[in-house]
Amino acid sequence: MEKNKKELILESTTLWDFPTQNYGEKPHGNNKYNGVTPAFVIWNLLQRYTKENDLVVDPMCGSGTTIDVAIELKRKVIGYDINVVRPDVIRNDARHIPLDNDSVDFVFIDSPYSDNINYSDNSKCIGKISCEKIEFFEELEKVAKEIHRILKPNKAMAWLIGDQWIKKKFTPTGFLLYQRLEKFFETIDTICVTRHNQTSNTGIWHNRARQFNFYLRGFKYLFIMKKNK
Repeated sequence: MEKNKKELILESTTLWDFPTQNYGEKPHGNNKYNGVTPAFVIWNLLQRYTKENDLVVDPMCGSGTTIDVAIELKRKVIGYDINVVRPDVIRNDARHIPLDNDSVDFVFIDSPYSDNINYSDNSKCIGKISCEKIEFFEELEKVAKEIHRILKPNKAMAWLIGDQWIKKKFTPTGFLLYQRLEKFFETIDTICVTRHNQTSNTGIWHNRARQFNFYLRGFKYLFIMKKNK
């Protein structure tokens, strides 16, 4: 019990490091799901930017981590995804969210950051587009515009995304997305979330990074922003 108490402490810095995907004894989402979100990220955000009975929306909720955390914290929650893997997720494309203007208290989104993970077999999935193409950011901007539309004024949203380094080429996906988000939102803060459970986090890959003079991706950006209009 003492261990759980220590785990459930609100983060106080802009560096968040969670060794495991889940916290506590109950599952939050599925830690085997491709690109699953650390549950403690969502827990921290909901504790800071929402209260009981607020409506939380996740337009790309994957295995439902946001749903599980929100229900546990007594928030109302709607989870959408283009690839449905559980019955309480509503099939929907995040570029068109079926909610009224100014109706949501908080939005969390953990979007694809390139085409490096197979999120679904749906050809319309944004995760089928490489972040090396401008189309990728154009499509994410459509999602951002929808998030802005459904959020209540002065309410917050948080967007989790990582950069890409592949075939000796670096793409600053986070920075390029941030430039788009600034069109719609005012920045509250930027968090670095340590990456743990990735396939490259092995001794072999660390040795390759040193030998061939490149860096493994060690963190994701968490942009916390608010609707100011």
